[in-house]
Formats: sequence, C-alpha cells, structure tokens
Amino acid sequence: MKINKHILLAMLAFGLTLTSCENSFEELEKDPNRAVSAPASLVLQGIEFDLYGNTGRPFSSEMRWNQFYAINYNYYGTNEYQWAGMPNHYFTLKNVVKMEEEALRSGAAEVNGYSALGKFFRAFFFDQMSVRAGDLPMKEALAGVENFTPAYDSQKDVYVQILTWLNEANTDLSSLIAKGETTIAGDFYFGGNLRQWQKVVNAFQLRMLIRLSKKEADAELGIKNRFAEILNNPAKYPLLEGMTDNLEFKSNNFNKYPSNPDNFGFDATRQNMAKTYIDLLVARKDPRVMVVAEPAGAELKSGKLPSDFTAYVGASSGEDLTDMAEKAGRDNGSGFAPGVYSFQSRSRYYTTYQGEAVFIVSYPEMCFNLAEGINRGWASGSAEQWYMKGIMASQEFYGVKTGTLNLRYSRTGGRDAADFGTFTLPFDFDSYYAQPLVKYSGNNQAGLEQIITQKYLAFFMNSGMEAYFNYRRTGFPAFMTGVGTGNSGRIAQRWQYPVSERTTNEDNYKMAIQRQFDGKDDINDILWIQK
Repeated sequence: MKINKHILLAMLAFGLTLTSCENSFEELEKDPNRAVSAPASLVLQGIEFDLYGNTGRPFSSEMRWNQFYAINYNYYGTNEYQWAGMPNHYFTLKNVVKMEEEALRSGAAEVNGYSALGKFFRAFFFDQMSVRAGDLPMKEALAGVENFTPAYDSQKDVYVQILTWLNEANTDLSSLIAKGETTIAGDFYFGGNLRQWQKVVNAFQLRMLIRLSKKEADAELGIKNRFAEILNNPAKYPLLEGMTDNLEFKSNNFNKYPSNPDNFGFDATRQNMAKTYIDLLVARKDPRVMVVAEPAGAELKSGKLPSDFTAYVGASSGEDLTDMAEKAGRDNGSGFAPGVYSFQSRSRYYTTYQGEAVFIVSYPEMCFNLAEGINRGWASGSAEQWYMKGIMASQEFYGVKTGTLNLRYSRTGGRDAADFGTFTLPFDFDSYYAQPLVKYSGNNQAGLEQIITQKYLAFFMNSGMEAYFNYRRTGFPAFMTGVGTGNSGRIAQRWQYPVSERTTNEDNYKMAIQRQFDGKDDINDILWIQK
C-alpha cells in the first residue's frame, strides 16, 4: 500500500509536469521582445509619422525630382530621373488594420475615431502607391488573412475605393462629432481633435478629385458632382479655413529638419537652387525667392544688391553635373569662392533644428485646388478669389505681406551671425498681383497655368511629390531636361513595382503589367490616370 501511494504520487507529479511543460511550450512560442497587442493610440503615432517620413521630406531626392533644388556633387546623388520601385506602404497599412482592431478590442463602438481616421489613412497611402505605379493589390491585400499573392485591382477601382473611403470617413466623423465624441488619444498633429481631421479629410478629397481631372467625364467617378457638393455644402463637408488648419509636421531638436546646423558642412554647397523654381519667382518679382535662397555669390561680386531679383540664379536640372559643380562655388581653403548659383538660405535652414513646418495637406493647396476645379467648370464660384487666397497664404507663410520686409542673406557663404547682412524690401500685394504673369487671366487655359504655377511655388519643400504629380498631369510648369536628368532627356512617368512583387506575387504581377503596359514595367510608361 505504501508502494502504491508512492506510485500514485509519482504519476500525479508526472502528469503535472506534462501539463506544466505544455503550458511552458505555449509561453515559449511567444517572443517577449515583440508585442502582440498595443493601444490604438500608440499604433496611431507610428502611422502619423509615416505620413511625413515616407512620402518625401524636404531637401530629399523627391524635391530634386520636383526641381526645387539640384545636387551638384555626385557623392550625394544625381538629378537623374532613374528611379525604380515605388515606396511600399503595405507595412503602414497593416498597422492601420491593427489600429482599428485594437480600438475594437478596447471596447470602442464599430464606428469610432480610429476607424474613421483609418479610412483616411487607407486612402492616403493607397494613393501614394497607385499614383506612382498604377494598378495595385488592394481588396485582397488587407483582407485580414496572410495572403502573399493578392490579385491586382485596376487603378480605376483603386480610386473609386479611395473616394468611397474618404466620403465614409467624413460621414463617420460627422456622426461622432454630433454625438460629442470629438477627440481621440495619441494624435500628435491636432491633439486628437476630430473636427480638425474632418477638414483635412475633405481637403484631401479635393486633391483626389483634382488628381483625376483627366477622368472628369467618367460617370462612375462622378468628379464634377463630387467637387460641386464639397464646395457648396460646407456644413456637410467642412474645409480648411486657414494656415492653422494645415496637416503639417513640425521638426524639433530630436526629429531635426533635414537642413540644419549639423549638416551645414556636408551639403550646404553641394545642393544649389534649381532654375525651374527660381526663375518663376524672379520673373514675378516674388520676395519668397529672397526668403528661401541666397543671392548668387558671383552676382553680388559683380555689384548687384541682394534686393535685386536678378541676383538669384538657379541651375537647370538638366545641366551636366560636373559643369554644375564647377559653377556652384566651393570653399577654396581661404574662404568661400563666389559661385554662379544661389544656395538655400543659410539663415532660414541652417541656423536651427526646427526649420519650417512641412505641409502634408495644406490650406494653400486646397485654395488652388478649388480655383482649378472652378476654372475647369466643375462648379460655380470665383476661381480668382481662391487663387488669390492661395497666393497670399503661401506668401505669408514666408513672412511676405504688404509692408516693409526685413530680410537676411549670407555675405560670406557662412551661417554664423557675423556672416549675415540685412536689407529691406517694400512689398505691396496689390502691385504684385497686378503683374500680367500673376493677375488671373480667367477661366481658360492661361488661367489654369497660373493656378498650377502658383500651386507649384507653394509646394516648395513640402507635400511630397505633389509638385511633380501636378506637372505630370498638366505640363505646368515646364520641367527642364538634359544630360543631367538622364533617361534620354525624358521626365520619367511612373515608378516600377517593388522587387518583392516580382518574386512573391509573380503571376499577378505579370498579369498587371501585361494589362497596363503590354508586359513592360518601365518608368516611361503612361498610367491610366494620365490618359
């Protein structure tokens, strides 16, 4: 009996050991260094940073492709249009799904602030990919299960869905606000204010409608009707009311503005201003050029004053890079050698880590989009009024408004206080606007070119590739080409699909490029959205 007791105890102990081992195996399968859940508010912050971090920062290669500035030192890159794969935002989109799931897991109603913003984020990131490449895996890509071979949706279907998401986001936000649910946690752009986000959603809807301008006759898209409804029903579709409503990223001492005191010695003379951008400002006698750029050293040496618009000179993006480097000017060991071209303003971009706010969706762009839609006859209203509002908002962002402007420039090519000189410039908006190049020509092609040109000027170092996308859509302003831009003197029209699509989703990838581009995945092919 005593033996049996010991056997029984041993059997019980063995059984407990097995149970314990089974539990420990399950626990061991979990990686303690990888969270399996997170508050929706925390996931939101990563998504929001991707709005800025993954769509084209200031003084990045994207801004060279916008022809705002040009690299003159090939160690840091070139000005060539030789890009390859589109940015892959599916990782961010998976986080959007995760954010929505975590909000529901925490007990939120089916329609909540995170789900409403989730629809905006889906629209934003799918647009960022499709506007570059074309057809995309969409419906099957975020179906909630792992699917490594999702089918491609047509670019038209992608944009139909984008417009649907944005309309639903606006409706959901209206419903939440009406119930008094006006804030969410984790939002570092607007402090969780859903009213502000609703304005952004609708301003972004306008961008999408303008993006689709070549498809204005497509009944399914209904671009004209959608545009008119947004413009004419502000109670249902509130819009941005001024610069304080911008969706914008503000740099700080941790997330530093790309041009800052730390990298002055590395790139201050290795990237000069581009002729496409500078010439437009100079031709219009627009003081924004004196805020964002330095007068060219050679022009000052010849006797011109920094208040002379012709002292600001940009290099053609098509210029041979070696020639541009020789003309740009360098520190010759005994001081700065005056160069032919203007550099970015030392006082604005190299004396602080904050730089300037970077627009993601902005009030000036919205004004120009409204002006363009009215110019195209999509709705009644004054295109000129919105055009003027856009110009004034952009100029005031740079401190340009009627009165006496106090401006600074670097006399020596340095960025210390002793290097700077000051000058004043009288400015009157009415006189500026009266210039034939600026005054709105009416709802015609000339007026359209003026709208797109001023929108381009307002996109300087912000809004990702929107300046390029507008050029590709309209031809305004004319981009410069040559040996420096490569690609046989052509501006590339699209991005290729990521290499991962060719290796993990080959069959669907091949069907997509066959359907769109006769089997080629070429940067010079034309997207459906452009036809």
